[in-house]
Amino acid sequence: MQPESRETQAALVRARFSVVIPAHQEEGVVGRCLDAFWPDLRDEAQVVVVANGCTDRTAEVARARAGVGVVELAEGSKRLALDAGDLAVAAYPRIYLDADVVVSAAALRAVADVLRGPGPRAAAPRVHFVVDGRPWLVRAFFAAYSSIPYTTQGLVGLGLYGVSADGRARFGSFPDVTSDDLFVQRTFGDDERVVVEDHRFHVETPRTMRSLLAVRTRTAQGNSELAGSGEKAHGPSTGRTVGALARRALRDPSTLPAALVYTVVVLLARLRARTTPASWHRDDSTR
Repeated sequence: MQPESRETQAALVRARFSVVIPAHQEEGVVGRCLDAFWPDLRDEAQVVVVANGCTDRTAEVARARAGVGVVELAEGSKRLALDAGDLAVAAYPRIYLDADVVVSAAALRAVADVLRGPGPRAAAPRVHFVVDGRPWLVRAFFAAYSSIPYTTQGLVGLGLYGVSADGRARFGSFPDVTSDDLFVQRTFGDDERVVVEDHRFHVETPRTMRSLLAVRTRTAQGNSELAGSGEKAHGPSTGRTVGALARRALRDPSTLPAALVYTVVVLLARLRARTTPASWHRDDSTR
């Protein structure tokens, strides 16, 4: 880690909460991510970008935002980046944010405020999938995905999640699994997770079906890793998801095509996850 500037050290002293942003080859999006919230949070939050395995300008772009801390790791590993970010910040609540997510200062502040209460241990704003300009198949997939229990009931993943001090004490180092957000989602029961409904965070969806399949293959591999890790799992099952889509289609037949697209994509991704080597299937179409 580079020596902290005086401004960064001051931010640590006054920080009411922390934001950790793991970033691998994200020079094209990390500036957009920071600019969406940092100007309005610099007096109350400590923000650290962990550039891991980067050969591009990710660290340089982050450092251009005065007061943002930057940690550089030689190895490209989100798990190591999350752990390094934890070591670089001190304040709770703590929010973990992917570098390609767009979220406002008000939304992050609201998440932190919720997590200061006695009950919730994990929280996030409501996710909004950006589908403008995407092909119909991608839009159909996310229309169905937005309606399933996993997405609608206490979702604290998909690129942004916050934890209280008690919540973070639930586990030690992040596990060596692909899907850290799914791990966090399943670490806490329904009564421990809160969605801050008055705020949104924005996730750019893949611009092609090829990229969508790559992302869903990564998700399927992450699910398999987590299932074999022995970690306690809370959350909706596949049967519950299929049942919810079927009931929705019975009530509103116009949703059936989207449900079919979702089902086919998920099945294809699971097949690819079993027949291809585990790797980081990244969506480069939005970068």
